[in-house]
Amino acid sequence: MIKFDTPQYNNPDKHFVEVKASFDTQGNIMPLAITYEGTEYEVDRICDIRPAASLKSGGAGIRYTCYIAGKKTYLFLEETRWFFEIAE
Repeated sequence: MIKFDTPQYNNPDKHFVEVKASFDTQGNIMPLAITYEGTEYEVDRICDIRPAASLKSGGAGIRYTCYIAGKKTYLFLEETRWFFEIAE
């Protein structure tokens, strides 16, 4: 088995999460819910999807601007991992 070593950074703004998502026949990925610290939160609505860099927590990927638990949140798909940061 191949194990990829990823450098670990201690950034308090970068929260890695489990994500439930749907995939359509065109290959689009739509996050439906995230699990953070043992609690599942539904994605209320997605406002924007675009490739973007996270200037606050570092990293880049597909950024989903969405509302989770009533708060505007940036949810990133960075290669094979998901993380979020609260939009301010």
